[in-house]
Formats: sequence, structure tokens, C-alpha cells
Amino acid sequence: MEETDGIQNCQDKHEEDIPESSLFGFVVKQFQGKRLSPEKRKEQPSGVKNFFSVFDFGRSEGKERREIEETEMNNSEAEDCCEKQDPPVEGALLPFLPALEEISLSWNGCVGGTLKALTVQLHHVNLLKVLRLNNCRLTAEDVTYLGEAFEIVPQLEELDLSWNSNIGGKLSLLTKKLQKGCKIKILKMTDCNLTAKDGESLAEILYMIPDLEVLDLSINKNIGCSVKVIAQDLKNVPGLKELNLHMCGLKQDSLQGLDTALQHLAELRKLDISCNKEIGGGFKDSAANLASLKNLEVLDLHQCCVTEEDMTVLSQVIPLLSSLQELNLSSNKNVGISSNPLLGRLRFLPKLKSVAISNCGLDEESFSSLAEAALHLPELEILDLSWNKCVGGNLKLLLGALKLATEIQVLRLSSCNLVAEDLALLTLLTRDGHLARLQKLDLSYNNNISDEGWVVFFQGLAVFKGLSELDVSLRPSSCRGCETWFSELLAALTKLPALAELGMQRWVLSETQQKRLESFNQDNKRNIRFDY
Repeated sequence: MEETDGIQNCQDKHEEDIPESSLFGFVVKQFQGKRLSPEKRKEQPSGVKNFFSVFDFGRSEGKERREIEETEMNNSEAEDCCEKQDPPVEGALLPFLPALEEISLSWNGCVGGTLKALTVQLHHVNLLKVLRLNNCRLTAEDVTYLGEAFEIVPQLEELDLSWNSNIGGKLSLLTKKLQKGCKIKILKMTDCNLTAKDGESLAEILYMIPDLEVLDLSINKNIGCSVKVIAQDLKNVPGLKELNLHMCGLKQDSLQGLDTALQHLAELRKLDISCNKEIGGGFKDSAANLASLKNLEVLDLHQCCVTEEDMTVLSQVIPLLSSLQELNLSSNKNVGISSNPLLGRLRFLPKLKSVAISNCGLDEESFSSLAEAALHLPELEILDLSWNKCVGGNLKLLLGALKLATEIQVLRLSSCNLVAEDLALLTLLTRDGHLARLQKLDLSYNNNISDEGWVVFFQGLAVFKGLSELDVSLRPSSCRGCETWFSELLAALTKLPALAELGMQRWVLSETQQKRLESFNQDNKRNIRFDY
């Protein structure tokens, strides 16, 4: 169960980082603060014409803002173009753009092997601050040329090389070219197949980038044994605000080294060490300095196999993080142990906006403690209790908290053994004016809800006026007919103007019902995505 949740969490975590950018999609910012991008190549076959088609300084400001919005091309179109187009011509355009500050060629595989054409022209844009090359299939040769270009773009502040697996084992080709006093603030190398040697190469140059604020090394499973070395040099980047080590193969000694480094990172706002199962058992000896992070806003420890001893320590440390806004402890079974006081102590974190405790083995006692603590979380926007079976039939324990949670926007109750009374409670709360800002409601995988319970729920669904996403899917390998409530659903949809996605997987729809769903959007001028 934990493995499945981990994979899903990893997919969710990075899905939002995948932009739908056009081929060779520059994101350009001139001194005036304008952001420009090319039209689609299929409409403008010439690369130069493509780029300059957005320049028209005679436009009114309002018209310009509308017409220079980035156009997008989906990944499949980009791949097709990669096979048909000549190598990138953007390098030839750089002499005409001396004020260029941002370049993004991300998600264009054909950039790989041709980066020299761009880097040899970078001296024309020495004001460049942002260079994004994620998922470009960069080669070792590309990495070499990129390293050589560092000295001619001294203002560079952001470098994103994520999703380029060929960088692994070759990072030194880049790092050895860095100059002391480099102004890089954001460095991202997610899923680059980095090795332990790469980790050591990175550690060696941290003193050269003292302004570093964001370091993302997520999904580099082979870097774990060098994280201890990296941690020793984090003292050279005291302004670090975000450290992402999600799924990096960390071990207990890595955690110990990281804890020592935290005493030098007073500005840290986000710490993500999730999906590192082998650090379980290490928190009991390596969490002392975590409490010193008074500015920490996001802490992600999901799927870390924390032990009961770990929880004893974390129960003392986490409530001291007075600035904490997001806490993810999902897929750690020992979080839900009744004797663990952590959930009850969340009351001491009134700034919490997001609490994820999915698949944490809650029992009725620990759920009750959480419900009482939630009464003291007035800013709560996201609550994820999925895969905790004790919630079913006991949602009433959250009644008081949900009445006070005026900011709640996302409520996830997937696979919670919910019953009809739980759904009725949600409907009643909303009808009474509570949950007014709710946008996403996940009720999937709750097969115990009776047909009558669904009927009552869909009859009252219209009260969820702000709802944009609803999931009522059944568990895999199960199926049920929906004829008892289908008409109530259709009637409610006309009264939910914000609804954009409805999950109904494994509910069996007749051919007539499918046609009614298909025609609903056209008949009502809507664009709801029905997933069934």
C-alpha cells in the first residue's frame, strides 16, 4: 500500500512541474518587464519570423498583453517537430536581443546535441538571468558547452537542467567551470540520474554560489550516499530557502549530516525529504536542529517509514515550528498510533494551511485527537485523510472543525470506508453555509456507501456551488450501476458552474447514459471532463 501511494505521490509532485511550452519556447523578459514567446512553428515556418512576429511596438498596452501570451504545443506535437525541424536557430537570434533575461527551451528533445549553437552566442545576452533546459535530452557535449558559457552570463540566477538523464556521471563537466561569486539562486536537477560522484562535485562548488536559495536534487536515487558530503558544505549557502531531496536514496547517516547542516540554514522555508524509506529510525537521533527552523513553512516527510521512536521525537519537534503552513506525513503508519501525541499537538501550529495524513493508520482515538486539534487551525485550506478506514462513520468527529474551517478548499476522503451518514453530514454542513470555499472533494474508493446514500448526496450536490473537481470513483475490480442517482447528478450539474472534472470510474453507464453525458457539455455550453 505504501509503495503504491509513494509512486502516486511522486507522480503528483512532479506533474505540476511539467509545462506545456511551445517548441523552442523562449520566455523572454525585456527591461520593460515584457514576456514574449513565439507563435507555433506550424503557423510560422521561419524560425526568425516566428520569434519576431510578436514584436510590434505600435500596439496599445492592453492589446499587447493579450497578443503576447505564450502559445502552447503539446508534447506529441513537439516530438513530431523535433523529427522534422532543423537544429535550433535561436542562437542566431541572440545578437538582436541584448536585453534578453530569460530563455526556456524545456521539453524539446531535439535540443540535445545541438546546444553549442546556442551557447556560442550567449555573449550577446550577458544580462541573461534564467536558463531552463529541462527534458532536452542533453548530452555530455552539451553539458561541457554549457559549463564553458558560465563566464559569459555572469548575471545568471536560475538554471534548470531537470529530467536530463545523460547528465548523470558528468556533472563535473559543468561544475568545474563555475566561477567564484556566481549569482545563481535557483539550481534544479530533478531526475538527472546523478551519481555519488556528482554529489561530491556539487558539494565542492557550493562555496562558489553563496546566494543559492533553491536546491532541488529530487528523484536522484543514487546520490544518497553523497548527501552527507553535500550537507557538510550547506553552511556555505546560509540563505538557502528551499531544499528538495525527495526520493534521493537517503540513509540514516545522510539524515544525521543533514540535521547538523540545519543549524546553518536559518532562512529555510521548505524541506522535502519524502520517499526516503531508509531514513526511518534515524529521526530519534537526528532531529535536534529541525526545531531551530523558525521560518520553515513546508515540511514533507511522507513515506519515510518513521518508527514509533521517531514519532516520539517528532512529536516534540514539529509543534515548535511556529511558521509551518504545510505538513505532509502521509504513508507513515506509526503516525496514527494512539499513544503518539503529535496529531493533538498540531493545535500549536495555527498557521497550518495544508495537512496531509493519508494512509497513516489512524484509529478512532488518534482521529479524535486530530479533530480536536483542527479546531485551532483557522487557516486550514487542504485536509487529506485518505486511506484511513476509521474515518468512515466517524466523520462527525470533524463536525466542529469543519464548521470553523472557513478557508477549506480541498477535502480528500478517498478509501475511508465512508457511509451514507458521512455524505449527509457534508451536504448538511454546506447547506448551512459552511465549506463555502470548497473546490475539490475526493470521495473515491468508498464502496460501502449505499445507493440510497448516493441518491441523497447527489440530490443535495448543488449546494457545493464552488466545486471544481469531484471524484466518486469506485475501487479497481469493482463495478456498480448508477441508474438510481444518474438523473439527480445531471440535474445538479447545471447548478455547479465551476465544475470542470468529475471522476466516475467503474460506475457502469448504459449507452443512453453515456450519450446524455456526452451531450451535456454541448447542450449547456460547458466543458466538464467526465472520467468514467
